[in-house]
Amino acid sequence: MKLAIALIPLLLILASPVSAKSAFGYRVTAKIPQPRENFVQGLEILDNYLYVSTGGYGTSRLLRYHFKNGQLDTGQQLNPDLFGEGVTVFGELIYQLTWRARAVLVYHKDNLKLASWFRIPGEGWGLTHDNRQLIFSDGTDQLLFLSPHTRQITGAISVTENGQPVPRLNELEWVEGRIWANIWKTDRVVIIDPANGEVTASINLQGLLPVAERHDNTDVLNGIARDPADGSIWVTGKRWPWIYQIELLPQPNQRQKNAQ
Repeated sequence: MKLAIALIPLLLILASPVSAKSAFGYRVTAKIPQPRENFVQGLEILDNYLYVSTGGYGTSRLLRYHFKNGQLDTGQQLNPDLFGEGVTVFGELIYQLTWRARAVLVYHKDNLKLASWFRIPGEGWGLTHDNRQLIFSDGTDQLLFLSPHTRQITGAISVTENGQPVPRLNELEWVEGRIWANIWKTDRVVIIDPANGEVTASINLQGLLPVAERHDNTDVLNGIARDPADGSIWVTGKRWPWIYQIELLPQPNQRQKNAQ
């Protein structure tokens, strides 16, 4: 019940119309450990499992953990020539992007065995779905929509903020009718309207991983997952020791600050 109460502000935020100037901070409400070696490129929670795609040539894997206790359930090592990126579970299949190989790997959800693969026209970065089609980013300001049936691109939108393109869209998550995206090499997550690509809100996650927890090889924020069981939002980074549950906190915009 405590967890459900903590989620009420998030649900109210997502249910309300927000402008391009909406800005949010965060409060950590829980955290769970993860192996530091995980160079997280994709994150998803479903049916009490945590799915993680890790990157790196020779170190890329698809992993499935028991979400509640963090125990590894099963995993698959990628070919050393492939660099793992975003991941999403859609129906009875798991889709995993690769970076420069321009290939999507498709696995059976029950045993994580490779079922097939197919090509995409550019690099693979982040991946999610809206219960109808796959949505992926390619490192630019574009989000591309792809049919899981025909495996063909069905559309694309340019993501803009205050009229300017937003490049380096990375890990993606579908949350209450919006697309959440990490911006590579920043501590920022943007919330995107899938109808027109407009950024409707921005989340500042600066300081989420304390300085004392950072090692020499600790990398950037990357990884967003919504737990459909309770609506909670979890975020992490590349070679971070924790996955954090966060609650969004409204921040005053510049005009409000100047008026104070």
